Amino acid sequence: MAMVGTTIFSHILPVIFGFFALILIISGSLEDNNPKLGLGIALFIIACIFPYVVLSVLV
Repeated sequence: MAMVGTTIFSHILPVIFGFFALILIISGSLEDNNPKLGLGIALFIIACIFPYVVLSVLV
């Protein structure tokens, strides 16, 4: 049963976070909206680090 949880945290959630991060980065840079750009960058970094942090706790 642990395989279902690891798949969600390693493959599904980072892709969703990364997708929304790229949308926020593009939207923030085109509109010159710095808070939206900063949120997109932070969300992208979270999407990159998230699997390592969660999977180290689960496995």
